[in-house]
Amino acid sequence: MDNTDLFVCIDHVGLAVPNLDEAIEFHTNVLGWRVLHRETNEEQGVEEAMIGTGDQLAENAQIQLLAPLNESSTIAKFIDRNGPGMQQLAYRVADLDAVSATLKERGVRLLFPEPKRGTNDSRINFCHPKDTGGVLLELVEPNPNAAH
Repeated sequence: MDNTDLFVCIDHVGLAVPNLDEAIEFHTNVLGWRVLHRETNEEQGVEEAMIGTGDQLAENAQIQLLAPLNESSTIAKFIDRNGPGMQQLAYRVADLDAVSATLKERGVRLLFPEPKRGTNDSRINFCHPKDTGGVLLELVEPNPNAAH
């Protein structure tokens, strides 16, 4: 890729939570968010919910609540190490393969050699936090057939 924008927008902020139902209850009843999508991702070891406000369109950033499915999941390890809280920042991309190649050329390590399946059948990968100022940066190419 040349110097055109690599990223479309901020896709979501991921929050690690110990219990998804309790987190949903707090975010909906207290903060006024709405559940837009919920699923279990066995490969990533998480149960997750995407929340937003109003009739939020897919173009707007959302909050992703991530709860571990088991004690060996990445999210469980994150919570054990850091406690609940912000786990990752996700940038939306139009072409994950092209953006990944460009970032690799620029010295950014990706956590997976090939994209993984993310929320709502999106394609995802992660940039190593040591290469991104300490932030786990997720790259998200949305499923074109999904609402998000």
